Amino acid sequence: MLKRIAITGPESTGKSWLAAEIALHFQTLWIPEFARDFLSQLHRPYTLKDLEFIAVKQFVANSAPQTDRDWIIADTEMLVCYIWANYVFGKVPELIQSLANQQHFDFYLLCDIDLPWEPDPLREHPEKRSELLALYIQELQKRGLPYGIVSGQDTDRLLHAIHHIEEHFGVEAKQLL
Repeated sequence: MLKRIAITGPESTGKSWLAAEIALHFQTLWIPEFARDFLSQLHRPYTLKDLEFIAVKQFVANSAPQTDRDWIIADTEMLVCYIWANYVFGKVPELIQSLANQQHFDFYLLCDIDLPWEPDPLREHPEKRSELLALYIQELQKRGLPYGIVSGQDTDRLLHAIHHIEEHFGVEAKQLL
């Protein structure tokens, strides 16, 4: 049975790197973040409608992976869109609410804000990461979703994530290969 792991959390917390490294470690598929490519080609400020478009594209990618592997790792998921819509626009469209309620992951890895902020034209709130992390924790807990907070630098961060996966699924990482 396919096990689904979502990487989530505030900006500049190493989500993409972590998703790729976990997938490499487990020799499985990872689903990249749609928003990054889309927004880098937008050439205008994004709107709430753009965020809805991003949510649909990410939801579809996360929902229908073509793989014969036992695991998928998603670089991002609907809670990111849900929290971002509320934080930036002050409201969450029904479409994003619906997609957030429909998505299914077996486990969430929430990236801690212990990494240094890396400036990027697509990143917006370096001074708000603590506040955003608290929103992720609150939303995961409110929804009763299983998660582990991933901290540490470089290999330590990856090992911390692997430990959470092993602990949640009751297996050792070497058995997953």
